[in-house]
Amino acid sequence: MNQAVYGTCPGVITVAEESTSWPGVTQPALDEGERPSSLGFGFKWNMGFMNDTLRYMGRDPVHRRYHHDEITFGLVYAFSENFVLPISHDEVVHGKGSLLNKMAGDDWQKFASLRAYYGLMWGYPGKKLLFMGQEFAQRREWSEARELDWDLLQHAPHAGMLGWVRDLNRAYAALPALHARDCEGEGFEWLVVDDALASVFAWVRRAPGAAPVLVVCNMTPACHDHYRLPVPQDGVWREVLNSDAAIYGGSGQGNAGKIVAQDGAAFAILPPLSAMMFELQTDTE
Repeated sequence: MNQAVYGTCPGVITVAEESTSWPGVTQPALDEGERPSSLGFGFKWNMGFMNDTLRYMGRDPVHRRYHHDEITFGLVYAFSENFVLPISHDEVVHGKGSLLNKMAGDDWQKFASLRAYYGLMWGYPGKKLLFMGQEFAQRREWSEARELDWDLLQHAPHAGMLGWVRDLNRAYAALPALHARDCEGEGFEWLVVDDALASVFAWVRRAPGAAPVLVVCNMTPACHDHYRLPVPQDGVWREVLNSDAAIYGGSGQGNAGKIVAQDGAAFAILPPLSAMMFELQTDTE
């Protein structure tokens, strides 16, 4: 089937929702006997990412330090297939609740955590899949029997979430470092992987001929006001996105639009329950 689709339909992709460890789901489907193991799909759903990260975000932030690997473990196998990061229909029906209600904490923390989660997801290697209604943080779980709760957009936290997802999409499309090597290990490097105590994660995304992008997540309600970030290149890193910006419903804390790296590190303000992205400025900017 995949040989036929890719051989005759340019521009079409196939995606496998596959939850076992079958090898080679997205490897080319070559003729290699009666039952070749490589299936030739374009992409495969990363069920492990979905399960691990949503479990992590549902934990009280005070306990997240003990489950740091629920975020980091996925990078062990992130490039073994061409992955889609799926937040699908299955996660928001049949009593499972909406994504907003999967987040820990009070209402403000739920919104902040969901914005941070989306920021982590858009900065993480792999293509993105988000199910309808989650782009504005629908409170009720989804049902085919009714329309989405569009009236929630009258309220600032929901409108802010919609704006955040819109700006994440724009950045993802505009910055090659965030998408060009989604399925290649050369496009990702951990910078902060083991700071479980502070529940901070940082990595850099790269693409040939493009400025690198630094992704930083703080998954606690505490603001780190002088956090030392190891940075792969000295210079000015322009703040592309900050989930704690007031326009998205955050507390408005940040780094005045940039951080400056010297001697392999930069000191940054990490707002509470936030995700930020920084792009290295070139000499011509």
